[in-house]
Amino acid sequence: MNKRVSALLLGTALVLGMATGASAQTMDKNVKIGSLSDQSSLYADVGGPGSTIAAQMAVEDSGLTKKGWNIEVVSGDHQNKPDVGVNVARQWYDVDKVDVIVDVPNSGVALAVSNLTKEKNKVFLNSGAGTSDLTNAQCTPNTIHWTYDTYNLAHGTGGAMTKAGGDTWFFLTADYAFGAALERDTSAVIKEAGGKVLGSVKHPLNTSDFSSFLLQAQASKAKVIGLANAGGDTTNAIKQAAEFGIVAGGQKLAGLLVFISDIHALGLNTAQGLNLTETFYWDMNDQTRAFSKRFAERMKNHAMPTMVHAGVYSAVTHYLKVLAAQGGNSHDGAKIVAAMKAMPTDDPLFGKGSIQPNGRKIHPAYLFEVKKPSESKGPWDYYKLVATIPADQVFTPLDKSSCPLLKK
Repeated sequence: MNKRVSALLLGTALVLGMATGASAQTMDKNVKIGSLSDQSSLYADVGGPGSTIAAQMAVEDSGLTKKGWNIEVVSGDHQNKPDVGVNVARQWYDVDKVDVIVDVPNSGVALAVSNLTKEKNKVFLNSGAGTSDLTNAQCTPNTIHWTYDTYNLAHGTGGAMTKAGGDTWFFLTADYAFGAALERDTSAVIKEAGGKVLGSVKHPLNTSDFSSFLLQAQASKAKVIGLANAGGDTTNAIKQAAEFGIVAGGQKLAGLLVFISDIHALGLNTAQGLNLTETFYWDMNDQTRAFSKRFAERMKNHAMPTMVHAGVYSAVTHYLKVLAAQGGNSHDGAKIVAAMKAMPTDDPLFGKGSIQPNGRKIHPAYLFEVKKPSESKGPWDYYKLVATIPADQVFTPLDKSSCPLLKK
């Protein structure tokens, strides 16, 4: 029997075992999904209302509501503050009977919500936050990290640019958990490739004026200025770097976490030539294009989905497959997550994949280069593929993971 068949049988057996051996757990067909995001600030275009739409689409496409299931999607705004995010999550878990929280861009908020989810034995399907600590030192049996993380960004953009000759770096780093993790993981890759980190400077979240930080980066004479930030911070830094003539002066910008919404905001004239790593692009194939067209029709600004939106759809799809296979919702978060890990993943946006024992969902990543205006054939036609990085090479190897769930 080959390994794939064995994995399929194991996943099916575990899911069926949950259905038949649920002990005192009550199996029903009521599910409540909470889309917790930044709804109005620098990450609103990355996740925000689009993540709620993606979750709703996954529910609709599952077909379960036509089979008598009652599935509700609610949304909340964490305002990029861990205490606010935890308060919303606690209200959802304790009072509103939410079963699973999805999205949560902002690593500080995500780590806090992950810990609360374990305490309440619910399910957390993270798509928006980047810190690799979610599946390393701070992993839990109730959290799955779905879309990307700082390790895969570092080994994508960071590794590629260093090997291409960008062997000295200076970082502009967002001053919170995500920025610290991204600088840490990228610095490790740079040093492994024989490069050097000449320095770094931390900036507050949601910064409007990057002038002093960019001047320090410019003075460092580093070949590459690594932007260890995201969303509005990244676009502001790139715009102001252009005003300072940094790229024209010979230094390169590395957008370590860049979303298609950022490229849209910048425009191709400003963003052309930028290298970036993503795990989803709307124009990859017929399936991604079909989903993205439906998604854009429901968005007020008709925006194409980011990889965070795609991750929410994919994660909710897999979650509902597990509930359907077990015949109902046990409301036991750790058991549901265990079944999700056991069942191979398969959806139209990410294709076939798997979830590691530490909660890391793995799939390929893609190194893209932003097109020149003359290369773009229409709206949102922004990327050209440079390289595909296989799933087993782009996320933290299990033997290097510090997740306490793993038996060493």
